[in-house]
Amino acid sequence: MNSPDFFGKYLEEYSIGQIFKHWPGKTVTEGDNNLFCLLTMNHHPIHLDSHYAARSQHGRPLVVGTYVFSLVVGLTVRDISGKAIANLEYESIIHHAPVFIGDTLYAETEIIDVKKSRTKLDRGIIYVETSAFNQKGIKVLSFRRKVLIPTKGGEKCD
Repeated sequence: MNSPDFFGKYLEEYSIGQIFKHWPGKTVTEGDNNLFCLLTMNHHPIHLDSHYAARSQHGRPLVVGTYVFSLVVGLTVRDISGKAIANLEYESIIHHAPVFIGDTLYAETEIIDVKKSRTKLDRGIIYVETSAFNQKGIKVLSFRRKVLIPTKGGEKCD
């Protein structure tokens, strides 16, 4: 099924050096963090127990890092992988600073490389770096990934 034209981009619409500032951001709630802990069986008290976390170096619960990563990937979908055939690879995932309940996260992505496939003319790969920032402008996360994107007219590929 073809995705709507307003959701995602085709390979030809990306260029090296292009930067996308993803909007809107998302405020992390206690419910978000707790549900993610439950769904992924991550019951570490640093994420769930305020009394325990109060005695840690940060003095309060930390949001689960894999939730932060998943959320930031989600923030990029409209601009980066909305028309994707597949996310091929994630690399260099770096947590630069902690995320706390109540923080609002924003993301931006830079296009590092764009390559057409040599064997399948209906697709190509974009290589991107995404950075996430909290409401204070502090970088909290960065990662790189490769995404398989259709060319215009090639969206029906499988």
